[in-house]
Amino acid sequence: MPVARRQVLAAAAAAPLVASTLGGPGAAADTTGNPGQYLVGRGIADVTGPAAENGMMGYSMPQQQTAGIHLRTLARAFVVDDGHKRVVFVTAELGALFQSVHQGVLRKLRDTYGDRYTEQNVLLNATHTHAACGGDSHYAAYDLSILGFQEQTYNAVVDGITEAISRAHDDLKPGTLHLGREVLTDASANRSRSAFDRNPQSDKDHFPLAIDPAVTVLRFAQGNRDVGAITWFATHGTSMTNTNRLISSDNKGYAAFAWEQLDPDFVACFAQTNAGDMSPNLELSPGSGPTEDEFDNTRIIGDRQFRAAKSAFDTAREQVTGAVDHRMCFVDLSAVAVDGRYTPDGQQHTTCTAAIGVSMLAGSREDGPGLPIPEGIRNPFLDWLGGADVPVPDWLADAQAPKPVAVPFGAMQPYPWCPEVLPLQLIRIGQLHLVAVPAECTIVAGLRIRRAVAEELGAPLENVLLQGYANAYSQYVTTPEEYDAQQYEGASTLFGRYTLPAYQQEFARLAAAMRAGTEVPPGPTPRDLRGKLINFQPGVVFDDKPLGREFGEVLTEPASRYRRGEHVSTAFVTGHPKNDLRRGGTFVEVQRQVGGQWRRVADDRHWSTKYHWSRSGPATSTATITWDIPPNTPAGRYRVVHHGDWKNGWNGEITAFTGTTRTFVVT
Repeated sequence: MPVARRQVLAAAAAAPLVASTLGGPGAAADTTGNPGQYLVGRGIADVTGPAAENGMMGYSMPQQQTAGIHLRTLARAFVVDDGHKRVVFVTAELGALFQSVHQGVLRKLRDTYGDRYTEQNVLLNATHTHAACGGDSHYAAYDLSILGFQEQTYNAVVDGITEAISRAHDDLKPGTLHLGREVLTDASANRSRSAFDRNPQSDKDHFPLAIDPAVTVLRFAQGNRDVGAITWFATHGTSMTNTNRLISSDNKGYAAFAWEQLDPDFVACFAQTNAGDMSPNLELSPGSGPTEDEFDNTRIIGDRQFRAAKSAFDTAREQVTGAVDHRMCFVDLSAVAVDGRYTPDGQQHTTCTAAIGVSMLAGSREDGPGLPIPEGIRNPFLDWLGGADVPVPDWLADAQAPKPVAVPFGAMQPYPWCPEVLPLQLIRIGQLHLVAVPAECTIVAGLRIRRAVAEELGAPLENVLLQGYANAYSQYVTTPEEYDAQQYEGASTLFGRYTLPAYQQEFARLAAAMRAGTEVPPGPTPRDLRGKLINFQPGVVFDDKPLGREFGEVLTEPASRYRRGEHVSTAFVTGHPKNDLRRGGTFVEVQRQVGGQWRRVADDRHWSTKYHWSRSGPATSTATITWDIPPNTPAGRYRVVHHGDWKNGWNGEITAFTGTTRTFVVT
């Protein structure tokens, strides 16, 4: 990704902003009075965690720890202001958007902007890539396979999201929005078809291919210049398999990368919707689909999303007009009395204390099963928590039926292992409504929530989108019929058979308040669990180098000459990546000589590069950097540069270094 891209967005802070009737730091003016005119801004920032020896979030495999970078993970933010109200939308390339991160970002925003940005008008969500760093949750269930809470990861995510919002805030200018739509049928498959088929025919008729093919694009322009887009499409971030150890933003990250290569000043955001049962592995086995190579699958599924999004963008004719609005409240999902209007039998039912089922432990075989820790190997974090072998009370077993309960997350002591007080949010941008769910919904579960909200608002169903993985994470939401099947998704539906009806009811309540112009009570306050979890992942004690070598020294030089399409590989003496995450920077540069000066043409945000880190001794390590020369690469002289840092074992001082290969020619 070109350096100019960062410079353009960071420099936006210098743009003058006129005073607002709303007040507050850096506030922007009321718009022109045109109902289709808004103030819009966009920003982007890096949220990449430790590139080595940090557990990945998604597959729940303790042995899947980071060992390099293929695509850095980024947060993309958009701000929309109608002159009276303002909303913030952020998609971060993460496995999940945890409540701890939501709380941390809001604290930082409050320090800078006062009450301008709050839990009411800020919507944070994740792409659900399974190849990003984990350990940034304050709830134990999501740190088990990561060996505890990882402060470096947490800080990288919170700081990066906050930076993206600040850049979008500083970028605010008069602009317009348009909606575009497409259909994409070859980037997802239903991985839980037998559960889907249990739903009523009226639900299945809405999805004749048993997938959600809808692609919706919100097109952003400032004046006459297109500056960004948000694309919603449902497919899992599991093109990269559970054997991969390179940080990757997966298929949605590739889609964003491909679009942003066309214009270094454009922000292309690819968000999730109801992707709970939507797999990118089209043959329904890990790494399967268009090819048998996970990198090719990631690129192909990402490219299909990009092309569908670009088509919807180019043909977007429906102008967004009307007010910006928001409603948000906290709900204790473990104790919701659900009216019979929303339940299959028409009777009142209640949700219950969170628990996972037996089939959840095996993982999803279509996208990559999680593996248990081999016999004889202890998880010290699990031991510290007191283990997971907790008796299941009869009342909870009855409440969760027909789920065979494996672990009662909500009944663990001294704190539940998952959140139960969760944020529910409804965002309006003109005629578009976003239903922000702190979980991953199956396509029929998402449809029922959307129908409930659309009915209350009197809005067309296509203008009500489910925004999954939003503001917190509480695993899956299935329909009651799907829940009864107790496949992976049903076993991961935490609050029992009536979890979905509870969401339908509570979101309908928010929609009714929005339509009436009334406020809603904030609800119970979620826990603040800062400082309650510890970390058992070893840190960096010191770095050493092989005898007679220096940090940054080239161990393997590239060949003297390559053709386009060939593979460049080089290796360096390096230090541990945890010494400096280089967030906003890079471990890798491919440089081209132009007019006697060396210019960066690729870094570790670029699809063509891979940065592999490996131990070569107790404290020595090697950085192997590869570059697949793109077919459009100009002929000329090139070199590879590695940036790293090493830690002194005597005084703990961290020192940066740079290594550079010899020059080679691309013909």
